[in-house]
Amino acid sequence: MTDISPLDQARILSEALPHMQQYDEETIVIKYGGHAMGDEETAKNFARDIVLLEQTAINPVVVHGGGPQIATMLKRLGIVSEFAAGLRITDAATIEIVEMVLAGSVNKQIVGYINEAGGKAVGLSGKDGNMVKASKTTRTIIDPDSHIEKAVDLGFVGDPEKVDLTLLNQLIGYELIPVLAPLATSREGQTLNVNADTFAGAVAGALKAKRLLLLTDVPGVLDKSKKLIPQLSVKDARKLIADGTISGGMIPKVETCIYALEQGVEGVVIIDGKMQHAVLLELFTNQGTGTLIHK
Repeated sequence: MTDISPLDQARILSEALPHMQQYDEETIVIKYGGHAMGDEETAKNFARDIVLLEQTAINPVVVHGGGPQIATMLKRLGIVSEFAAGLRITDAATIEIVEMVLAGSVNKQIVGYINEAGGKAVGLSGKDGNMVKASKTTRTIIDPDSHIEKAVDLGFVGDPEKVDLTLLNQLIGYELIPVLAPLATSREGQTLNVNADTFAGAVAGALKAKRLLLLTDVPGVLDKSKKLIPQLSVKDARKLIADGTISGGMIPKVETCIYALEQGVEGVVIIDGKMQHAVLLELFTNQGTGTLIHK
């Protein structure tokens, strides 16, 4: 880090003031996952940034994924996953490991880093306090031989149906930082694994969050010439999906943003989680960093 003069440091802090006022006492949901979780140093920097938000009277809620960690553990235990239409089928043996990794090791590691940085993090999953109820996800694929559409049972995978805020309301605004693993319960009491982006969208919507930040592996939404698009309305986003500008893995991300906005979030930002201090850059500087999607 280059040495910044005390005067420059003071100027930087001063410039952050209007941004801090904009988010004062507001709830910000941050989805943290994939390669954004990266190495230990990246994770510790992220934790410091979250504690800083809490210190400036913002209420951060962290939702994390853990795909790479789940894959590593399944491999270590010799559990082979079946795939259908590119999606992992989560059987009974797999969901046990998913829960162990997400609600156990990954969740408590993030909690540990936040607490080490001076925060008070509380690690939970969507099962706690009946926070998130989900229904089993069904997907259909076209059979390549018969060309008939078939339903695929993805096993213990769910889509959020209902979010109960009783527990979160006991924590938010009391200097406690909720760290949520994307697991939910079905009506029958089964544990279901929920896509972390979708889970974050549902929770942020229920909380009527000011912002949902999706930390990803990309800088944001890019136009045809691969330049970052700083802002998009839902209408623009749908157009870009229709004309193929938004394609591949970015489609479900943007659809999650639209879903979160429909649920009641004010704005959703897709940002590059690998960038140092991405969260602070987005919230506290004039330039922002990723793509903001709004109504």
